[in-house]
Amino acid sequence: MSDSEGPWLVVGLGNPGPEYSGNRHNIGFMVADLLAERIGGRFKRAGKAQAQVVEGRLGPIGPGSRRVVLAKPASFMNLSGGPVTALKEFYKVPTDRIIAVHDELDIDFGTLRLKLGGGDNGHNGLKSITRSLGANYLRVRAGIGRPPGRMDVAAFVLKDFSSTERKELDWFVDRAADAVEALTAQGLERAQGTYNS
Repeated sequence: MSDSEGPWLVVGLGNPGPEYSGNRHNIGFMVADLLAERIGGRFKRAGKAQAQVVEGRLGPIGPGSRRVVLAKPASFMNLSGGPVTALKEFYKVPTDRIIAVHDELDIDFGTLRLKLGGGDNGHNGLKSITRSLGANYLRVRAGIGRPPGRMDVAAFVLKDFSSTERKELDWFVDRAADAVEALTAQGLERAQGTYNS
């Protein structure tokens, strides 16, 4: 996994616009923002791709750091595949070096699961990316839990985190960003050993 293989593409999934910024569905954007802070970069519009990007290096200074392109699609969630494909082609990133960071209903809030490939579990962002690229990309699945009672799933993911969840949210986003760094530096198995607990 040397730098000669080109950069990693880390895609935080979410919906653009301030009205969505605190939504459960936007945790991928939150993680991407934190990673951008860590590399000291600012998101800017990517040429022809409908996305905002930051390029830089993640990890310790020196040979252990990894070249990354952080991206936030500027399309809505269910159209994420187009921007991701455009960035993949522009930066010549192999599919197995693409990491999608997204909210996951079937995992409790505050829990992470890292995996390669698999289904989309009804997640419209993943559905769109898989349609464009196939399923063989990495995922950092950030648990948001299931909606309470009979609440509609779509309404639940487009609501802001609860006040109780917000107390833990910074810690959770930080841990998800650490998991992305571990994936690029150590590979899937070792990162899973640390974060799939």
